[in-house]
Amino acid sequence: MKVLQIIISNNSGKPIYEQITQQVKTAIAKGELAPGDPLPSMRVLAKELRISVITTKRAYEELEREGFVTSVVGKGSFVAPQNPALLREAHLREAEEHLERAVEAARTGGVTLAELQEALALLYGEPDQ
Repeated sequence: MKVLQIIISNNSGKPIYEQITQQVKTAIAKGELAPGDPLPSMRVLAKELRISVITTKRAYEELEREGFVTSVVGKGSFVAPQNPALLREAHLREAEEHLERAVEAARTGGVTLAELQEALALLYGEPDQ
């Protein structure tokens, strides 16, 4: 079984179940978890992370609702075959969250939109337009 490395941050503004779902989605998107790979049981994950089983249950239910995981009664939870459009949408949503924070920091620091766009183009690796 592949080892699922989840790190919980108490300083994060996100609830623990969201941190779990985000990290599982990232592992799937990066190919660290492949379709059919089993996830740790809710109890095992809760014990490893020292959190409530209710929290891991909520994370797994969210992952299943969004199509990232399938659960089989008595067998466990497994990575679902991925729809490329669904994966792309998840990446876009994550990028938008990061961009929101970047825009807020830029506005606070008096950085102009043009300067921010230039920085983004450089970071993305696109030539000047």
